[in-house]
Amino acid sequence: MSDSARRELTAAVLGAALAGGLALSAAGQGWAQVTQNRPVPLPPVTVALTGTDAAPLVSAAGLVLLAAGVALVAVRGAGRVVVGLFMAGTGGTLGWSGVRALAGGLTGAAAQVPRVGQGPDQVSVEVTAAWPVVVVLAGLLGVGTGLFVVLRGRHWPGMGRRYERPDAGRAADARAPRPQTDEDRAQAAWQALDRGEDPTVQAPSPAPGQRSDPGVS
Repeated sequence: MSDSARRELTAAVLGAALAGGLALSAAGQGWAQVTQNRPVPLPPVTVALTGTDAAPLVSAAGLVLLAAGVALVAVRGAGRVVVGLFMAGTGGTLGWSGVRALAGGLTGAAAQVPRVGQGPDQVSVEVTAAWPVVVVLAGLLGVGTGLFVVLRGRHWPGMGRRYERPDAGRAADARAPRPQTDEDRAQAAWQALDRGEDPTVQAPSPAPGQRSDPGVS
């Protein structure tokens, strides 16, 4: 694998891992603080709305991008292009989830929180925009990395190729004749004695054009 191809593959894997990690990190944070004012003397109810509650697809998309980063190393050729398309689609889902939260989707999600949004009492939602923005950035990174894989990934050799070279070397070593040792010569002498031959007498060299196969007269 050339140095440029190795750097491109490493960048793609790191991009997928970073996008997935940002998505998972943001999903566990509080995206909004939901407060329901109740009639006096009842105190207001305040609940933190996390990214998992507001946008369940964010966590799933983060896991998919992490898995895609591993798949980029395991596959090659057309399979890597398919992974890139899947990454781009997952990144688009992340971006849509973040934009939807910033555009007022958290108010609708607040109504689904237990003990909040029930009855005619007033409900206020204080949005923390930083985490939806992080999700949007993770989505853009996922889309960009996925398209980069689609355009360039087909030309990256598979990482598994470097593990094929030792096997080829072992096969060549198996075909090469092994140097004869003293133990081999001793065993050959005993075998000659068993056949009734004198191991000290060297067999005559075959004449030119004559086969040296002892089984052919």
